[in-house]
Amino acid sequence: MNVTRHSDANFEAQLIRAAGGSSLFDPVIDERTRTIVESVRAKGDAALVELTERFDGAKLTAAGLAVPAAELAAAMEGVDEALKAAVADAHKSVQVFASKSLRVDWQTKNHHGAAVGEKFDPFQRVGIYIPGGTAPLVSTALMTVTLAKTAGCPEIVVCTPPGKDGKVNPALLYAAQVAGATEIYKVGGAQAIAAMSLGTGKIARVQKVFGPGNAYVVAAKRLLFGYVAVDLLPGPSEVLVLADDSANPKFVAADLLAQAEHGSGHERVWMITTSGKLLKAVEKEVTRQLAKLSRRTFIEKALTANGWLIHVEELDHAIALANRLAPEHCEIMTAHARDVARRVTTAGAIFLGDYSPTVLGDYVAGPSHELPTGGAGRSFAGLTVDQFQRRTSVVEYGKGALKQALASVQKFAQVEGLDAHGRSATIRADK
Repeated sequence: MNVTRHSDANFEAQLIRAAGGSSLFDPVIDERTRTIVESVRAKGDAALVELTERFDGAKLTAAGLAVPAAELAAAMEGVDEALKAAVADAHKSVQVFASKSLRVDWQTKNHHGAAVGEKFDPFQRVGIYIPGGTAPLVSTALMTVTLAKTAGCPEIVVCTPPGKDGKVNPALLYAAQVAGATEIYKVGGAQAIAAMSLGTGKIARVQKVFGPGNAYVVAAKRLLFGYVAVDLLPGPSEVLVLADDSANPKFVAADLLAQAEHGSGHERVWMITTSGKLLKAVEKEVTRQLAKLSRRTFIEKALTANGWLIHVEELDHAIALANRLAPEHCEIMTAHARDVARRVTTAGAIFLGDYSPTVLGDYVAGPSHELPTGGAGRSFAGLTVDQFQRRTSVVEYGKGALKQALASVQKFAQVEGLDAHGRSATIRADK
């Protein structure tokens, strides 16, 4: 891992490196993604078949893009009881949390005496991307599809890449069905986002696309925004541990390693601490624990490129740096962690104390684990159930309320030179 201390002459330069540019904005990836999107736009299902063979090694036909009923049924029956219990546990937490966040219709009277308010309707058809690749994210099915189901979306389309055998991981299929998916397709990468956004012969167009993915998936979301609504642009995983000398170095090291193991090599992990002693202990623990992990090759790549142990003088400096980095996950292992958390304002999710590792948020705590990365937390929040609801304002004036508003309407219309605007109100008052 990279180590920097406040006493280093190049400390600020090192912090700039640690903050780094996001891997989500790469012109080469953008251009490759544009080619994929245009291929799907032009050739539809034929492009999906071709791209699936090229990127996933699976030979499918257009008719075989949809996961067949027999494969879905086999997944429901074939997974082990321990997985079923884990899925049920996580599903319950996510569903309860989501139900508390649903927006409800409201109405009030404005000062003219008119009824104004908002109504919230579920999107009728949504598309959800679930990553596969080196680690099929079974938990992501629960963290996304469950929210769509809780919001009341009637059509919930899932796209996920198949293995080389043309099949989708049974555990992922099981979780997606439990969560409420109504259609599941064997399509991955940028081509999946294009298919759901533009529509093909086999996959009907959706209203909004959700779900995390690699840099190509995120680039496709950016390129297709406008053809379709998108949730956010979540990229490679991140964790920042903000710690003082009360933190357990074994816990800190384990959490850094956990978020570095996804496999893209662009994962980012930071520890910011006021304790030089803790920094040294964590550095040793990372080395010791890494040797025992099955995905250490992936982890080493991420730690070399984007793993940082940072020693600062004071807690105020640590908090300021945490807000500057805007991490996806922020673990606070300090004295008075709740007080510190109130001052962290850019994190995607906050985990308090020694016994709240990020993995609980990844799997079972309740909030969705789809969160902003690459510094986007300064502007964006994570995925919430209300993002599956369409907000519509509702306005109802009576004749008396219209008269109360008329003078202001006429003045605005006069100033803007839009006499037809003014007339559309005065004609009612005249009548």
